[in-house]
Amino acid sequence: MALWDSVAELELKVDGYKLERRESSTPSGWTRVTTTVVLEGEGATGEGEDVTYEAEMHEEVPDELMLAGTWSLEDFSHRLDEFEELAEGFRRWAFESAGLDLALRQNELGLGAALGRQELPVRFVVSTRAAPDRWLEVAPELEFKLDAEKDWNRSLLRTLRELDRVRVVDLKAYYRGTAVDLPPDPELYRAIAEELPDAVIEDAWLENGCREALEGAEHRLSFDAPVHSLDDLDGLPLEPEWLNIKPSRFGTVRSLFETIEACEEREIKMYGGGQYELGVGRLQIQRLASVFYPEGLNDVAPSAYNEGEPREGLPQSPLPAREELGF
Repeated sequence: MALWDSVAELELKVDGYKLERRESSTPSGWTRVTTTVVLEGEGATGEGEDVTYEAEMHEEVPDELMLAGTWSLEDFSHRLDEFEELAEGFRRWAFESAGLDLALRQNELGLGAALGRQELPVRFVVSTRAAPDRWLEVAPELEFKLDAEKDWNRSLLRTLRELDRVRVVDLKAYYRGTAVDLPPDPELYRAIAEELPDAVIEDAWLENGCREALEGAEHRLSFDAPVHSLDDLDGLPLEPEWLNIKPSRFGTVRSLFETIEACEEREIKMYGGGQYELGVGRLQIQRLASVFYPEGLNDVAPSAYNEGEPREGLPQSPLPAREELGF
C-alpha cells in the first residue's frame, strides 16, 4: 500500500483551531518567529508549525478559516486547497501536519504504526557556522553539517578533514537574497570535493564550470532547496544519490510521502533537514527521520543546539525512538 493511502482515510473531527506565536533570539543576532497551528476536536489537539522565515508574515496567518467538521485526512487536505491564504508551502504544511497529528491521535495511532513501519533511534548531525572544534571540546562524538563560506581555503579544509567529523557541506547555491547566499565558485567547489573526500555535498550549482569542478564527486551530490515535490526531483539536472527531506517545503503530506516513496524505489539516500523550528515542527522532523531514514545524516538536532554556545549536557546522537501517539 502506498504511504499516502495508509493515512488518507483516517477520520478526524475538527471543532476549531487556534494559533500560538513563538519567538527566540538566535546566537547570530536575528529573531526567529514561528506560528503553531493547534487543531482542536473531541478533546484532542493536533499541531503543526509554520516556519515562514519573514517575521512580519506571521502577522498574516489566517485565524478564521472554516475547518470545523468531520473529514477523512484526504478530504481535509482538499478543503485546505480552497484557501488562497494557504498557497505558500510553509504555511500549508503547518495546517497539513496539524491535520495528520490530530487524525493520528483521534485514531490512537503513532506515525510508524499508521504506516506499518518500525520507529528507530535517530542519528543526527549538528548544523553550525561556528567552528566545530568548539563543540567537540564538550561532545567529542558529534557529527556536523557545515555551511560553506566564500573565504574557506585549503588549509582550513584540511583542518576540517583531520577532525573527521564533517559529514555534509552545504553550498547553498539556490538561495537568493538571503543572509546565507553563497555565489557559485568552481575553485571553492573543487577544493571542498578534494579536501573533504567523504562529505556529502549539498545544493551545488551545476553550471558555469561548477559541474566540471565536482567531477568524480557526483555520487556525493545532494539537493535540498530546489526540491518541493516529486516533479522537482525529476527535474534536477542529474539523479542524485542523496536528498535532504524538509517536509515544510512540500506543503502537503501526500507530496511529501510521494517523494519519499520515489527515493526508496530509486535507492536515493535520504536525511532530514530542519528550518530552525521552535516548537512541534522539530519533533515532527525527528519523527519522520525515525520512521524513514534513522541512519541518515539527519540535520534534526534538538532545538537546544540552536539556543546558545557549545556546552555540556545536551542530548547526544542517536535520539531514542518515541513511538507515541500522533505525529
